[in-house]
Amino acid sequence: MPATPRFPALAYLLACLLGLIALCSYWYGLGQPVQLPDVASASHKLQCASYTPFDKDQSPFDQPFKLRPERMDADLALLATRFECIRTYSMSGLEALPELARKHGLKLMIGAWINSNPVDSEKEVDLLIASANANPDVVSAVIVGNEALLRKEVTGPQLARLILKVKHNVKQPVTYADVWEFWLKHPEIAPAVDFLTIHLLPYWEDDPSNIDVALNHVAEVRQVFGNRFAPKDVLIGETGWPSEGRQRETALPSRVNEARFIRGFVALAEQNGWHYNLIEAFDQPWKRASEGAVGGYWGLFDANRQDKGILAGPVSNLPFWPLWLGLGAVIFASTLVLGGRVRSAKAALLLPLLGALAACSIGTFAELTRVTSRFAGEWAWAALLLGLNLLVLAHCALALSPREGWRQRLFTTLEKRAGWWLAAAGFAAAVMALELVFDPRYRSFPSAALLLPALAFVCRPVRVPRREIALLTFIIGAAIAPQLYQEGLANQQAWGWALVSLLMVAALWRSLRARIA
Repeated sequence: MPATPRFPALAYLLACLLGLIALCSYWYGLGQPVQLPDVASASHKLQCASYTPFDKDQSPFDQPFKLRPERMDADLALLATRFECIRTYSMSGLEALPELARKHGLKLMIGAWINSNPVDSEKEVDLLIASANANPDVVSAVIVGNEALLRKEVTGPQLARLILKVKHNVKQPVTYADVWEFWLKHPEIAPAVDFLTIHLLPYWEDDPSNIDVALNHVAEVRQVFGNRFAPKDVLIGETGWPSEGRQRETALPSRVNEARFIRGFVALAEQNGWHYNLIEAFDQPWKRASEGAVGGYWGLFDANRQDKGILAGPVSNLPFWPLWLGLGAVIFASTLVLGGRVRSAKAALLLPLLGALAACSIGTFAELTRVTSRFAGEWAWAALLLGLNLLVLAHCALALSPREGWRQRLFTTLEKRAGWWLAAAGFAAAVMALELVFDPRYRSFPSAALLLPALAFVCRPVRVPRREIALLTFIIGAAIAPQLYQEGLANQQAWGWALVSLLMVAALWRSLRARIA
């Protein structure tokens, strides 16, 4: 009877230690707090912030839509602790807002929503005029339209006519708000307004600015407008930075970057005497439906009205990192249990490292899902990918195990279907690769979703359906270069996806070439 190999305890313990260090370092590295100079306090309020009165489960497209007065009251009470003024974008349903602003000591810059329907626009303008005249102590300025020229819903002359109508009927200063380039494209608007309101969002520029030069870009544009349109004042009506979402060239969304931009901008504005409005007061989940994940995360407070640390105090890119670390520890321990008492030094080294890799990649994908998923279909897709990762993890752990008893039976079951797990991973990679080539603007990079399957099948080829896998290999490989070209070679998230795509191509190719009994 052959002797049972000894358990390689030293290699196993060393690998466990390395895996735990990697796991803890990864999550703490993502979530560690960063100290920045404060710009807001109880004794130092900021100028203005954009406000839309939607709760986290509401959208302006809800039918029938009902505002919640108690939510608006609580919102303004909170904003009054940090700001002197709020900016609104539409008049419909906001009749109670001036009284609430008066209650909490806030000024209002009220806006009329101008669109392609003249009847709707005239109604908004009439409500704007009525509210401004009824609340002269609260309404400090009125804004006739927001990015209507950008959306091509009105012409310059049509917009100028509406602005002049308002000017003839109110005593407050009148303006229009749009991306700064559209003031230059439509010079007929500037003479009609009392002051210009420009939107400066370095993340959304055609040539996005990274966080290190974003403030320089803002200052340059503000100086150009100050010189060109003097003596009229220029209000920076929207500026900010997203805390979540996909990277655009070198512009990377994160909470720390949002705090860096906002705190730096406020200091710059106060130094130069600029008037400004920050976008925006609260995260707006409904915007993700049209703008992707990044659209929902421009708030200074989150959708639950919790402080994100943007204006004062330490700020963390991942404030819930201890929860993800705890989940990672469960995945790590489960991997060790599934693998059992390994018998070779190679397996003893690989099993804990497999558990650490899975704990990091699955947790990262789960966090990405939490941030980006908007519809039931996206949640279902994410659940399927999560299930695929867990199946691949179980298969790999059992491949390293002694394969006795129930472990042998479970391994045999998974091994028979391993080709389908790889085909499913290849299909998911092909779908996402095509999306990132042909419809990339609002899509986040799902690298963490497929890192584990790609690495697993690179190391361990399996029997696969050859024609289907060959097609998937071609699609994924062909999409790498166009994706990198579109995103720019400085986009780290794009390179991450390219690397995962290359690993998936290698995994598919190895299984195509392998001769497996």
